[in-house]
Amino acid sequence: MQPIAEYEPMDRERFEREIVPKGEPAVFRGLVADWPVVRAAKDGPEVLVQMLQFAATDEPFQAWFAPPEVEGRFNYNADLSGFNFERKLATIDQLLDLLLRQRGQDNPYSMYGGSILIRKHLPELIPNIPVPMLDMARETLISLWIGNQTHTATHWDQSQNLACVVGGRRRFTLFPPEQLKNLYVGPLEFTPAGQPISMVDIDTPDLETYPRFAEALEAALRAELEPGDALYIPALWWHDVLSLEDFGALINFWWRDAEPPLLTPLNALYYAVITMRDLPPNELEAWRNMFNHYIFGDNGDPAEHLPEAARGILGRRTPELVARVKKLLIDALSR
Repeated sequence: MQPIAEYEPMDRERFEREIVPKGEPAVFRGLVADWPVVRAAKDGPEVLVQMLQFAATDEPFQAWFAPPEVEGRFNYNADLSGFNFERKLATIDQLLDLLLRQRGQDNPYSMYGGSILIRKHLPELIPNIPVPMLDMARETLISLWIGNQTHTATHWDQSQNLACVVGGRRRFTLFPPEQLKNLYVGPLEFTPAGQPISMVDIDTPDLETYPRFAEALEAALRAELEPGDALYIPALWWHDVLSLEDFGALINFWWRDAEPPLLTPLNALYYAVITMRDLPPNELEAWRNMFNHYIFGDNGDPAEHLPEAARGILGRRTPELVARVKKLLIDALSR
Protein backbone atom coordinates (compact mmCIF):
# COMPACT_ATOMS: atom_id res chain seq x y z
CA MET A 1 0.00 0.00 0.00
CA GLN A 2 1.10 3.54 -0.63
CA PRO A 3 1.91 5.76 2.38
CA ILE A 4 -0.31 8.70 3.22
CA ALA A 5 1.35 12.03 2.44
CA GLU A 6 3.00 13.63 5.48
CA TYR A 7 3.31 17.32 6.35
CA GLU A 8 4.79 19.41 9.09
CA PRO A 9 2.25 21.00 11.45
CA MET A 10 0.92 24.18 9.84
CA ASP A 11 -1.32 27.14 10.55
CA ARG A 12 -5.03 27.31 9.70
CA GLU A 13 -4.62 29.54 6.65
CA ARG A 14 -2.21 27.14 4.97
CA PHE A 15 -4.24 24.06 5.97
CA GLU A 16 -7.41 25.50 4.42
CA ARG A 17 -5.55 26.76 1.34
CA GLU A 18 -3.31 23.77 0.55
CA ILE A 19 -4.65 20.63 2.23
CA VAL A 20 -8.46 20.78 2.35
CA PRO A 21 -8.99 21.68 -1.35
CA LYS A 22 -6.97 18.63 -2.45
CA GLY A 23 -9.56 16.33 -0.92
CA GLU A 24 -6.83 13.84 0.04
CA PRO A 25 -5.74 12.49 3.44
CA ALA A 26 -2.70 13.96 5.19
CA VAL A 27 -0.60 12.97 8.20
CA PHE A 28 0.72 15.63 10.58
CA ARG A 29 3.44 14.20 12.81
CA GLY A 30 3.57 15.65 16.31
CA LEU A 31 0.66 18.03 15.71
CA VAL A 32 -0.80 17.53 19.22
CA ALA A 33 2.32 16.26 21.02
CA ASP A 34 2.07 19.11 23.52
CA TRP A 35 -1.41 18.19 24.73
CA PRO A 36 -1.32 17.31 28.47
CA VAL A 37 -3.23 14.07 27.76
CA VAL A 38 -0.61 13.01 25.18
CA ARG A 39 2.23 13.74 27.59
CA ALA A 40 0.37 11.77 30.26
CA ALA A 41 -0.09 8.81 27.89
CA LYS A 42 3.65 8.68 27.25
CA ASP A 43 4.13 8.12 31.00
CA GLY A 44 1.87 5.07 30.81
CA PRO A 45 -1.83 4.16 30.50
CA GLU A 46 -2.37 4.51 34.25
CA VAL A 47 -1.29 8.16 34.17
CA LEU A 48 -3.57 8.88 31.20
CA VAL A 49 -6.47 7.10 32.92
CA GLN A 50 -6.06 9.26 36.01
CA MET A 51 -6.20 12.43 33.91
CA LEU A 52 -9.28 11.26 31.99
CA GLN A 53 -11.07 10.21 35.15
CA PHE A 54 -10.39 13.59 36.71
CA ALA A 55 -11.95 15.33 33.70
CA ALA A 56 -14.94 12.96 33.35
CA THR A 57 -18.56 13.33 34.36
CA ASP A 58 -20.77 10.48 35.59
CA GLU A 59 -22.92 10.63 32.44
CA PRO A 60 -23.12 7.12 30.90
CA PHE A 61 -22.74 6.29 27.21
CA GLN A 62 -22.98 3.13 25.12
CA ALA A 63 -19.83 1.01 25.16
CA TRP A 64 -19.18 -2.15 23.17
CA PHE A 65 -18.10 -5.47 24.67
CA ALA A 66 -17.23 -8.72 22.88
CA PRO A 67 -15.82 -12.12 23.95
CA PRO A 68 -12.11 -12.92 23.43
CA GLU A 69 -12.72 -14.98 20.27
CA VAL A 70 -13.81 -11.81 18.43
CA GLU A 71 -10.21 -10.52 18.76
CA GLY A 72 -11.34 -6.92 18.68
CA ARG A 73 -13.18 -7.16 15.37
CA PHE A 74 -16.59 -5.66 16.15
CA ASN A 75 -18.81 -6.70 13.28
CA TYR A 76 -21.90 -8.69 12.24
CA ASN A 77 -22.61 -12.22 13.40
CA ALA A 78 -22.27 -15.10 10.93
CA ASP A 79 -25.65 -14.72 9.19
CA LEU A 80 -25.87 -10.90 9.46
CA SER A 81 -28.97 -11.15 11.64
CA GLY A 82 -27.22 -9.28 14.45
CA PHE A 83 -23.79 -8.39 15.76
CA ASN A 84 -20.92 -10.21 17.48
CA PHE A 85 -20.83 -7.77 20.42
CA GLU A 86 -23.08 -6.27 23.10
CA ARG A 87 -23.79 -2.65 23.87
CA LYS A 88 -23.95 -1.69 27.53
CA LEU A 89 -24.13 1.62 29.35
CA ALA A 90 -20.91 2.65 31.08
CA THR A 91 -19.30 5.77 32.46
CA ILE A 92 -15.80 6.93 31.56
CA ASP A 93 -14.58 5.79 34.97
CA GLN A 94 -16.11 2.31 34.60
CA LEU A 95 -14.79 1.68 31.10
CA LEU A 96 -11.29 2.88 31.95
CA ASP A 97 -11.21 0.65 35.02
CA LEU A 98 -12.27 -2.38 32.96
CA LEU A 99 -9.68 -1.64 30.29
CA LEU A 100 -6.88 -1.46 32.84
CA ARG A 101 -7.99 -4.80 34.33
CA GLN A 102 -7.74 -6.43 30.88
CA ARG A 103 -4.17 -5.27 30.23
CA GLY A 104 -1.68 -8.11 30.07
CA GLN A 105 -4.36 -10.79 29.66
CA ASP A 106 -3.63 -13.52 27.10
CA ASN A 107 -7.24 -13.55 25.84
CA PRO A 108 -8.79 -10.22 26.81
CA TYR A 109 -12.38 -9.27 26.25
CA SER A 110 -12.69 -6.64 23.55
CA MET A 111 -13.85 -3.29 24.92
CA TYR A 112 -14.51 -0.09 23.10
CA GLY A 113 -16.06 3.29 23.68
CA GLY A 114 -16.54 5.25 20.48
CA SER A 115 -17.63 8.77 19.61
CA ILE A 116 -17.83 9.78 23.29
CA LEU A 117 -18.84 13.44 23.20
CA ILE A 118 -16.13 15.33 25.05
CA ARG A 119 -18.23 18.41 25.76
CA LYS A 120 -20.73 16.14 27.51
CA HIS A 121 -18.56 13.47 29.13
CA LEU A 122 -15.15 15.14 29.61
CA PRO A 123 -15.77 18.92 29.47
CA GLU A 124 -12.64 19.70 31.50
CA LEU A 125 -10.52 18.52 28.56
CA ILE A 126 -11.77 21.16 26.12
CA PRO A 127 -9.39 24.00 27.13
CA ASN A 128 -6.43 21.60 26.97
CA ILE A 129 -6.86 20.13 23.48
CA PRO A 130 -6.36 23.13 21.16
CA VAL A 131 -5.76 22.64 17.43
CA PRO A 132 -4.73 26.02 15.95
CA MET A 133 -4.86 24.43 12.48
CA LEU A 134 -8.68 24.21 12.78
CA ASP A 135 -11.30 26.94 12.96
CA MET A 136 -12.67 26.17 16.41
CA ALA A 137 -15.30 28.92 16.04
CA ARG A 138 -16.99 26.69 13.48
CA GLU A 139 -19.43 24.04 14.66
CA THR A 140 -17.17 21.09 15.49
CA LEU A 141 -17.99 17.73 17.05
CA ILE A 142 -15.18 16.58 19.35
CA SER A 143 -15.16 12.93 20.39
CA LEU A 144 -13.04 10.50 22.38
CA TRP A 145 -12.39 6.88 21.37
CA ILE A 146 -10.93 4.49 23.95
CA GLY A 147 -10.44 0.74 23.93
CA ASN A 148 -7.98 -2.12 23.78
CA GLN A 149 -6.77 -3.88 20.61
CA THR A 150 -9.88 -3.24 18.54
CA HIS A 151 -10.43 -3.12 14.81
CA THR A 152 -12.97 -0.73 13.29
CA ALA A 153 -14.22 -2.03 9.94
CA THR A 154 -13.82 0.05 6.79
CA HIS A 155 -16.47 2.81 6.75
CA TRP A 156 -16.96 6.45 5.76
CA ASP A 157 -18.01 9.60 7.64
CA GLN A 158 -20.09 12.44 6.27
CA SER A 159 -17.88 15.12 7.84
CA GLN A 160 -14.23 16.01 7.53
CA ASN A 161 -12.19 14.50 10.33
CA LEU A 162 -8.95 15.27 12.12
CA ALA A 163 -8.05 12.16 14.13
CA CYS A 164 -5.50 12.85 16.88
CA VAL A 165 -3.81 9.89 18.56
CA VAL A 166 -3.56 10.37 22.32
CA GLY A 167 -2.33 6.99 23.57
CA GLY A 168 -1.28 3.77 21.86
CA ARG A 169 -0.33 3.34 18.20
CA ARG A 170 -3.02 3.15 15.50
CA ARG A 171 -2.94 1.95 11.92
CA PHE A 172 -5.16 3.71 9.41
CA THR A 173 -5.95 2.29 5.97
CA LEU A 174 -7.86 4.61 3.62
CA PHE A 175 -9.64 4.11 0.31
CA PRO A 176 -10.85 6.95 -1.95
CA PRO A 177 -14.63 7.29 -2.41
CA GLU A 178 -14.54 5.88 -5.95
CA GLN A 179 -13.45 2.50 -4.55
CA LEU A 180 -17.00 1.91 -3.30
CA LYS A 181 -17.56 -0.62 -6.09
CA ASN A 182 -14.67 -2.76 -4.83
CA LEU A 183 -15.37 -2.71 -1.09
CA TYR A 184 -18.40 -5.05 -0.91
CA VAL A 185 -20.40 -2.91 1.48
CA GLY A 186 -22.88 -4.53 3.86
CA PRO A 187 -26.48 -3.49 4.60
CA LEU A 188 -27.08 0.24 4.27
CA GLU A 189 -29.61 0.68 7.07
CA PHE A 190 -28.59 -2.13 9.49
CA THR A 191 -25.08 -1.27 10.62
CA PRO A 192 -22.91 -1.72 13.72
CA ALA A 193 -22.49 2.00 14.37
CA GLY A 194 -24.65 3.96 11.93
CA GLN A 195 -22.45 3.98 8.83
CA PRO A 196 -22.32 1.15 6.26
CA ILE A 197 -19.17 -0.97 6.49
CA SER A 198 -17.14 -3.15 4.13
CA MET A 199 -17.68 -6.88 4.57
CA VAL A 200 -14.04 -7.64 3.75
CA ASP A 201 -11.50 -8.41 6.49
CA ILE A 202 -8.75 -6.10 5.35
CA ASP A 203 -5.93 -8.17 6.90
CA THR A 204 -7.03 -11.57 5.58
CA PRO A 205 -9.25 -10.75 2.59
CA ASP A 206 -11.16 -13.62 1.00
CA LEU A 207 -10.47 -12.76 -2.63
CA GLU A 208 -12.52 -15.68 -3.92
CA THR A 209 -15.64 -14.24 -2.32
CA TYR A 210 -14.62 -10.60 -2.82
CA PRO A 211 -12.37 -10.60 -5.93
CA ARG A 212 -12.65 -6.87 -6.71
CA PHE A 213 -11.16 -6.03 -3.31
CA ALA A 214 -7.74 -6.67 -4.86
CA GLU A 215 -8.30 -3.53 -6.94
CA ALA A 216 -9.26 -1.58 -3.81
CA LEU A 217 -6.00 -2.62 -2.16
CA GLU A 218 -4.07 -1.20 -5.10
CA ALA A 219 -5.65 2.19 -4.39
CA ALA A 220 -5.30 1.98 -0.59
CA LEU A 221 -3.24 4.41 1.48
CA ARG A 222 -1.85 3.51 4.91
CA ALA A 223 -0.19 5.17 7.88
CA GLU A 224 0.75 4.13 11.40
CA LEU A 225 0.39 6.93 13.93
CA GLU A 226 2.11 7.42 17.28
CA PRO A 227 0.74 9.44 20.22
CA GLY A 228 0.79 13.12 19.24
CA ASP A 229 0.33 12.43 15.52
CA ALA A 230 -2.81 13.43 13.62
CA LEU A 231 -4.51 12.33 10.40
CA TYR A 232 -6.77 14.46 8.24
CA ILE A 233 -9.50 12.32 6.62
CA PRO A 234 -11.61 14.10 3.98
CA ALA A 235 -15.36 13.53 4.05
CA LEU A 236 -16.56 10.26 2.48
CA TRP A 237 -13.13 8.63 2.33
CA TRP A 238 -13.39 5.02 3.47
CA HIS A 239 -11.15 4.21 6.44
CA ASP A 240 -10.23 1.15 8.48
CA VAL A 241 -8.72 1.70 11.94
CA LEU A 242 -6.68 -0.79 13.95
CA SER A 243 -5.60 -0.10 17.53
CA LEU A 244 -2.24 -1.81 17.93
CA GLU A 245 -1.87 -1.83 21.71
CA ASP A 246 -3.79 -3.08 24.73
CA PHE A 247 -4.82 0.46 25.65
CA GLY A 248 -5.51 3.18 23.14
CA ALA A 249 -7.13 6.60 23.05
CA LEU A 250 -7.91 8.97 20.21
CA ILE A 251 -9.65 12.33 19.97
CA ASN A 252 -11.20 13.43 16.71
CA PHE A 253 -12.67 16.65 15.39
CA TRP A 254 -15.52 16.47 12.88
CA TRP A 255 -16.66 19.49 10.87
CA ARG A 256 -18.28 20.46 7.57
CA ASP A 257 -17.31 23.37 5.34
CA ALA A 258 -20.79 23.45 3.84
CA GLU A 259 -23.88 24.31 5.83
CA PRO A 260 -24.56 21.16 7.88
CA PRO A 261 -27.61 19.27 6.65
CA LEU A 262 -30.36 18.46 9.10
CA LEU A 263 -30.60 14.99 7.57
CA THR A 264 -27.80 12.90 6.11
CA PRO A 265 -27.78 12.45 2.30
CA LEU A 266 -27.83 8.74 3.12
CA ASN A 267 -31.57 9.23 3.70
CA ALA A 268 -31.88 10.37 0.09
CA LEU A 269 -30.05 7.22 -0.99
CA TYR A 270 -32.49 5.05 0.98
CA TYR A 271 -35.43 6.74 -0.73
CA ALA A 272 -33.80 6.52 -4.17
CA VAL A 273 -33.18 2.79 -3.73
CA ILE A 274 -36.82 1.98 -3.03
CA THR A 275 -38.26 4.35 -5.67
CA MET A 276 -35.78 4.16 -8.57
CA ARG A 277 -33.67 1.02 -8.60
CA ASP A 278 -36.16 -1.18 -10.48
CA LEU A 279 -37.25 1.38 -13.05
CA PRO A 280 -36.87 0.58 -16.78
CA PRO A 281 -33.42 1.50 -18.16
CA ASN A 282 -34.70 4.47 -20.17
CA GLU A 283 -36.41 5.94 -17.12
CA LEU A 284 -33.31 5.41 -14.99
CA GLU A 285 -31.23 7.27 -17.54
CA ALA A 286 -33.73 10.13 -17.51
CA TRP A 287 -33.49 10.30 -13.73
CA ARG A 288 -29.70 10.25 -13.96
CA ASN A 289 -29.94 13.35 -16.14
CA MET A 290 -32.36 14.91 -13.66
CA PHE A 291 -30.01 14.38 -10.73
CA ASN A 292 -27.00 15.58 -12.71
CA HIS A 293 -28.89 18.76 -13.58
CA TYR A 294 -30.47 19.60 -10.23
CA ILE A 295 -28.04 18.11 -7.71
CA PHE A 296 -24.60 17.83 -9.30
CA GLY A 297 -24.77 21.07 -11.30
CA ASP A 298 -23.66 19.64 -14.62
CA ASN A 299 -25.38 22.53 -16.42
CA GLY A 300 -24.78 25.33 -13.95
CA ASP A 301 -27.37 26.81 -11.61
CA PRO A 302 -30.66 25.09 -12.52
CA ALA A 303 -32.72 27.98 -11.16
CA GLU A 304 -30.84 31.01 -12.43
CA HIS A 305 -33.63 31.80 -14.91
CA LEU A 306 -36.23 32.02 -12.12
CA PRO A 307 -36.93 34.99 -9.83
CA GLU A 308 -35.72 34.34 -6.28
CA ALA A 309 -39.27 34.30 -4.93
CA ALA A 310 -40.29 31.62 -7.44
CA ARG A 311 -37.42 29.20 -6.91
CA GLY A 312 -39.14 27.16 -4.21
CA ILE A 313 -37.05 24.17 -3.17
CA LEU A 314 -34.29 25.35 -5.50
CA GLY A 315 -33.94 28.63 -3.62
CA ARG A 316 -31.68 29.58 -0.77
CA ARG A 317 -31.99 27.10 2.04
CA THR A 318 -33.59 28.56 5.15
CA PRO A 319 -35.00 26.87 8.26
CA GLU A 320 -38.48 27.63 6.92
CA LEU A 321 -37.74 25.99 3.56
CA VAL A 322 -36.25 22.90 5.26
CA ALA A 323 -39.32 22.58 7.49
CA ARG A 324 -41.62 22.86 4.47
CA VAL A 325 -39.76 20.21 2.50
CA LYS A 326 -39.63 17.87 5.49
CA LYS A 327 -43.41 18.18 5.80
CA LEU A 328 -43.80 17.40 2.09
CA LEU A 329 -41.73 14.26 2.52
CA ILE A 330 -43.51 13.19 5.71
CA ASP A 331 -46.88 13.63 4.03
CA ALA A 332 -45.75 11.65 0.98
CA LEU A 333 -44.25 8.82 3.05
CA SER A 334 -47.34 8.62 5.24
CA ARG A 335 -49.74 7.80 2.41
